[in-house]
Amino acid sequence: MERWSGRVAVVTGASSGIGAAIAKDLAKAGMITVGLARRVERVEELRKDLPGPAAKRLHAIKCDVSSEADVDTVFKTIEQKFGGCDVLINNAGIIRRTNLLDVGNTADLKAVLDTNVTGLVLCSQRGYQSMVKRSVDGHIVHISSVAGFIIPNFPKMNVYPASKHAVRAITETMRQEMRDAGKKIKVTSISPGGVKTEIIGGAELPPNMPLLESEDISQAVLYTLGTPPHVQVHEIIIKPIGEML
Repeated sequence: MERWSGRVAVVTGASSGIGAAIAKDLAKAGMITVGLARRVERVEELRKDLPGPAAKRLHAIKCDVSSEADVDTVFKTIEQKFGGCDVLINNAGIIRRTNLLDVGNTADLKAVLDTNVTGLVLCSQRGYQSMVKRSVDGHIVHISSVAGFIIPNFPKMNVYPASKHAVRAITETMRQEMRDAGKKIKVTSISPGGVKTEIIGGAELPPNMPLLESEDISQAVLYTLGTPPHVQVHEIIIKPIGEML
């Protein structure tokens, strides 16, 4: 991680769970870390968990990644205040508990796709252009899910697995576009199994289902960022021991 010391990392969905763990670990690793979230006050609270120097490196900006206007404004602010984006962690994601075939749930389905797919692309576009503009061989990391490889047999997941299948395809599309453009910017997708976070609240999970901790995913982010410039970790799948998925 030494080569990233003093560089700028942007983490979406940084208010809790995996995003909060990543934001804290990147700040501790020496990166100027910008945590984006709708609940921006919760990102600001994370400083209490960090030692002095790391706390000063963590910054919070309010952002709804499903809003293109929000994303544009935030990335312009990051350029003005911090110089630009060197590492982007696309972690923001939501789930709405409803059946796919129910009528009247269009707003819920649209919200999932707007955040998990469109929001990820909007942030990736701005992050990539920031890297290209400054000739930075940066890194974009998508926090996806094993639901991008299978369809978990849990009720009321509706378009959530479809959104994560889309992230898998987007990751490969981005890799090809970066290669064809002659850029050495990396893209990685990290796909966890079940993780103890707010997003599983209300889910009908099997009793005693093993779960990962948010910090397990954050450590995977640090690993992939720490690989040599010629190494691209394209996909990491992380499951807790004993998971049935």
